[in-house]
Amino acid sequence: MGLCMLVKEFWRAYFFLFSPQFWRMALLWTFSILFSYYQLFKPYLFSHKPISYPRCSPSTSSSRPVCVVTGATSGLGLTAAYELSKEGYVVVIVGRSQQLLSETIRKIKDWNKDARLKAFEVDLSSIESVVKFKTSLRQWLSDSDLHCSIQILINNAGILATSPRVTPEGYDQMISSNYIGAFALTKLLLPLLASSPVSAKIVNVTSFTHRAVTDVQVDEETVSGKRFLRSMCSSYPCAHIYEYSKLCLLLFSYELHRQLCLMGKSHQIFVSVADPGVVKTNLMRELPTIISCLAFFVLKRLRLLQSPECGANSIIDAALAPPGTSGAYFFGGKGRTINSSALSRNAKLARELWESTSKLLSVTPFGAEGNSW
Repeated sequence: MGLCMLVKEFWRAYFFLFSPQFWRMALLWTFSILFSYYQLFKPYLFSHKPISYPRCSPSTSSSRPVCVVTGATSGLGLTAAYELSKEGYVVVIVGRSQQLLSETIRKIKDWNKDARLKAFEVDLSSIESVVKFKTSLRQWLSDSDLHCSIQILINNAGILATSPRVTPEGYDQMISSNYIGAFALTKLLLPLLASSPVSAKIVNVTSFTHRAVTDVQVDEETVSGKRFLRSMCSSYPCAHIYEYSKLCLLLFSYELHRQLCLMGKSHQIFVSVADPGVVKTNLMRELPTIISCLAFFVLKRLRLLQSPECGANSIIDAALAPPGTSGAYFFGGKGRTINSSALSRNAKLARELWESTSKLLSVTPFGAEGNSW
């Protein structure tokens, strides 16, 4: 049985090695991360001062601040949850597995005995699950000794799927997990963020891979992933869809920042983006084991591979940035920021994406409640 599985794994690796998705990852993703580092170090090369922000302690109020972290059961999310618990936040950890959530609470408690945590089992790819979470979170806050608000929302959950899977709403699961779920959750939690007695922050965790996208459609068919699924020739375009989902999250972040400015709430809710870079997490667990091990080996040799503790620095930088920091793209740690791709900063495209996603979700349990913002 062991030999049979080994042979099967070798065949999976062989076919993936000769797929367009592998070479897209190997070439375009490598170029994308190198370009991000070029932007990071360019100010030093030309004797310019880089744009960076110091970390600030939580604003004082009558009760402890609350932070919601999605995808918090491993890797970057787990590290971010632990770091924020040390800063005095009550951390709400969100994940898909009750068992992993329990293990996460135990781990963080072992590292920080004073941590105050609350776990919710949520599937971010399911709109119904997201809506139920909003109701449960509000009820928990009302029943607790905390102010009925949240101060930080970190949309970190994401997957890299290698096979097509469809959500109950009919969306591609990877796009739904990486973008649509974050869009719905953010809009549903905006009232809790707006009711915070101190300024609130939204941090969307994106990826340098968005730079690989040079042309994009943001109609409902594409946003839902149906266009990708229909256009499949022989294999699932996992790399392309992952890049697209991360670009959508960026466009949404910048549009949300603009929308809050138009609503006069830009002094109250701040939106930033965090790019952790290349991090050794279980994101590539669906790739053939040989391929993922080879990728980690090469990236480590190139000194591009980071631990979750290092990669999470950009997320913590964004979460603890001074009030007023909004629309920034954090990358490289030490509070440093760079520019995302020109396509991601296209305001017209961002507005069209906002409208398409809102229309797409209008026929789901998200409905009018979320679209009121």
